[in-house]
Amino acid sequence: MATKEDILEQVVEEYLIHQGYFVQHNVKFLPRRDHPDFVSNQDSNHSDIDVLGFHPARRGPEQVVAVSCKSWQQGFSPASEIAAIEGDKTLRGRKAWKAFRELTVPKWSEAFIAAVEAATGRREFTYVTAIAKLRGPAEPWETHPGFRAALGGNPIRILTFQQMIRDLAPDMSTTLAATEVGRLLQMFAASGFNLDQTR
Repeated sequence: MATKEDILEQVVEEYLIHQGYFVQHNVKFLPRRDHPDFVSNQDSNHSDIDVLGFHPARRGPEQVVAVSCKSWQQGFSPASEIAAIEGDKTLRGRKAWKAFRELTVPKWSEAFIAAVEAATGRREFTYVTAIAKLRGPAEPWETHPGFRAALGGNPIRILTFQQMIRDLAPDMSTTLAATEVGRLLQMFAASGFNLDQTR
């Protein structure tokens, strides 16, 4: 298994495996060179899908999940991100849209969908923005018409770190988990540590 630098990415992996998904990390995508809007000095560096999950027993958009991990410590505000993207503002040292080029630039959207299809054989999928903490309602992000259109009408979901941990923790067995995150959660359970007591 490839080394993963981002702890959020590792938690996403454990969460999806726990639900029965097969996962792949860092699936690269890049606009095709013959795209009419391809600009060599802007479009030659790959972006990647942080985690791509495939569930053999599910059908529809839930069979494939394409996850973009944003472990920003200040949290994720859908309204602020959308305003910054639409206003061409700079966030975290670069233009806000660059963190979500697959949602905002048609040639990158096309490349993203093509990468999902190449890896899974499916163009129908759920796009997931995995985040450290949600600040404000998720709905503006999940229902944004421009983002949905960019992804071919596929659904968009926000998934928080807390939601994943709370879903995982009660179901941890004593059988050795397949991932480091799973083993860490098993240690919490074995120690008697209660996540609810940390509130």
